[in-house]
Amino acid sequence: MSEENKTANVDKKVSEGDKIQIVKGEQKGKTGEVLMIRENSVIVKIGDHKGTGEPIKTVVNHKNYKRMK
Repeated sequence: MSEENKTANVDKKVSEGDKIQIVKGEQKGKTGEVLMIRENSVIVKIGDHKGTGEPIKTVVNHKNYKRMK
């Protein structure tokens, strides 16, 4: 299955670049920007490392976040 078909099956709750708030799990309460949408989850940037400046990313299941308006 191609990458395009995998993301086409996802319920389009969010798009890349949207802001979300994590409502369940270890990162509960944090907000971040959607970097990539997968079939069962999204990859989110939730911040930057202070020393290196590298992004802090996490994976969040579709049922564990809500889109911010």
